[in-house]
Amino acid sequence: MIITPEQDINSQQEDKKVIKCIVWDLDNTLWHGVLLEDEKVSLRKDIINIIHTLDNRGILQSIASKNDYAAAIVKLEEYGLKEYFLYPQINWNSKASSVKEIAKLLNIGLDAIAFVDDQLFELEEVKFSASEILCINADEIGNILDMPVMNPRFLTEDSRIRRLMYLSDIYRQNAEKDFVGTTDEFLATLNMNFTISLAEEEDLQRAEELTLRTNQLNTTGYTYSYNELNHFRTSENHKLLIASLEDKYGSYGKIGLLLIECQADVWKIKLLLMSCRVMSRGVGTIMLNYVMSLAKSNNVRLLAEFVSNNRNRMMYISYKFAGFKEIGKNDDLIVMENDLTRIQPVPSYIKFQAS
Repeated sequence: MIITPEQDINSQQEDKKVIKCIVWDLDNTLWHGVLLEDEKVSLRKDIINIIHTLDNRGILQSIASKNDYAAAIVKLEEYGLKEYFLYPQINWNSKASSVKEIAKLLNIGLDAIAFVDDQLFELEEVKFSASEILCINADEIGNILDMPVMNPRFLTEDSRIRRLMYLSDIYRQNAEKDFVGTTDEFLATLNMNFTISLAEEEDLQRAEELTLRTNQLNTTGYTYSYNELNHFRTSENHKLLIASLEDKYGSYGKIGLLLIECQADVWKIKLLLMSCRVMSRGVGTIMLNYVMSLAKSNNVRLLAEFVSNNRNRMMYISYKFAGFKEIGKNDDLIVMENDLTRIQPVPSYIKFQAS
């Protein structure tokens, strides 16, 4: 059985989940008609406005369609829509495999995907293959913009340009594939500038968005509201740090967040997270070593909390590589400590600025 959008959305909203990408079918979904039977298909009413609005909200979009790739791309270009769809899967594979491939290429969880199709069989097949995907019948397209999971609490600058940042990532990935040399040598060609600073009030909307959207590269899975983050920002007993990255291809936006609880003789990292898009750039290591340097200069112990959510093991490994060792455990909460004897310098290929 296909869960209705309202039922699925209500349960997801309670968990503060958000849709990061909508995957569209084409025939009798995005447009009326079957392209291979009649090239004179017509766009669904108001679909251009829906696509543009979702794009402005920072919700990515892609395609899973059983169709002829060349013909479909020509039609999308004709309608001025091709640029809105990342990693379109236009082939004869199952819709489930196409949707999973899109999630893999975007590096997002299946529970952050919505799939729209006019065929009940396709919706059932996708739901059976991955029950966490929100499946929406094409009859419900007119309601999509009003669905809670399609309405982020804040529209930040990062969300408005999210698709463009992903397009920049595609250019980077293609450049890396064609590059002959080591990873470090490739990274040196990017002219990266990494900045970490105390969060300002204007950073808080993006900071809240990061805690809600980041699951894989998040050390605890904690989510914080704007008001909670503002409390930490102004608290004498906390440091709230936000990080941004840019390179010759453009800005990655604000991609990292650190929350540190500061006591007289001990600091504790309550949250460390970063965007999946910078996982291979060494950003997590730089953030950790910066905090380690701060702790050492302030002559305090440095602890860190880690809570597994079954998807964030990479962050546990990041702590271990940085020299953190387990010193306690309470149910799912692991407490780690770094003795601050092995602080690594910032890689030479990154220009680092802290304020």
